[in-house]
Amino acid sequence: MSRILFTACLITSFLSITEYKSASAEEKQVDSIRVYVGTYTRKGSEGIYTFELNPQTGKTTPPRLAAKLVNPSFVAISPSGKFLYSVNEVSDFPGANGKKAGGVSSFAMNAKSGTLTKLNSQISGGAGPCHLSVDQTGKCVIVANYGGGSVASLPVKENGELEPAASFIQHEGSSINPRRQEGPHAHSANVDAGNNFVVVADLGLDKLMVYKLDAKKGTLTPSDPPYVSSNPGAGPRHFSFHPNGKFAYVCNEMQSSVTAYDYDAKQGVLTSLVTLSTLPEDYEDQGNSTAEALVHPSGNFLYVSNRVHDSIAMYKIKDNGTIKHIGNESTQGKIPRNFGIDPTGKYLLASNQDSNTIVVFAIDQSSGKLNSTGTVIEVPTPVCVRMLRIE
Repeated sequence: MSRILFTACLITSFLSITEYKSASAEEKQVDSIRVYVGTYTRKGSEGIYTFELNPQTGKTTPPRLAAKLVNPSFVAISPSGKFLYSVNEVSDFPGANGKKAGGVSSFAMNAKSGTLTKLNSQISGGAGPCHLSVDQTGKCVIVANYGGGSVASLPVKENGELEPAASFIQHEGSSINPRRQEGPHAHSANVDAGNNFVVVADLGLDKLMVYKLDAKKGTLTPSDPPYVSSNPGAGPRHFSFHPNGKFAYVCNEMQSSVTAYDYDAKQGVLTSLVTLSTLPEDYEDQGNSTAEALVHPSGNFLYVSNRVHDSIAMYKIKDNGTIKHIGNESTQGKIPRNFGIDPTGKYLLASNQDSNTIVVFAIDQSSGKLNSTGTVIEVPTPVCVRMLRIE
């Protein structure tokens, strides 16, 4: 072989190897997003499902069952990414000793495979637990009991197991709607960024209850003031803090609206800024109700789901925390419940409970508007979507 030909072969081989290494490096840099879906165990559902989302393409892997569980309607992932917690939305959970109560279950999670291994369960303290959150340290789980109208806090062991409730607080009172607000109905529990306060939206009382959190003890105590009132008959449901910690938003289920609040993180005080409709101006309301409110990771946009209108209401968040309605996007299904925004902020996944689908939307990073990607995942009675990044 001539020296020139030999040299050319070496250069070609070097370029091929370099290109291969470059491609491999790019592949390693592509994160995958693990998605967990909480469901109602009817219409063929058996529990919690999982699949992966490609953040570069918006495509997903087929869903599969991650854990069998009765009515795991809402799930939450620990800050460490090692554990997952789920409500058991029932009123006759084992171990309640005749009292009407649901349950909370803990799982060890393998983020790469999606496998969930059950650790233990505890009673939630009240009937129909429908929402839960993990505090910023991963040492405490707070659960809202809709049917029982109460909130409980459960300490978490180092291995992820739940201890019995360290705090149980029964809400009292009612509001103006005799059918929906005959008593308290705690609908969500959210921990602030400073890990100092928990806000519990109570639909039955038309109040956002505020509690001081002691994460080390896993306890809640009423703050001062202990609540902020919503408009009568509003029915506050789900709540979302702004990433800057200065603002917060709640969707009002019964009046199809969303309220923006100023938030004093030192005192745990919420001050109403503005309330806007979640429906288009020309829409004649036919029994619509809201389900979820979620701030985009950038802090620039807010999204709220509408049931019956079956859409996601989109808002631009202004510098002062107030919002501007920029439109509604169909969820391409019936009765959208919770939805999730992936950690990169590129995609919103809407769960259509009555259509048994999860639809993937791309988020325009400039306008905040949603655009369908064409990706639709079939999952029976999906209610809640939670995600974490897989490195």
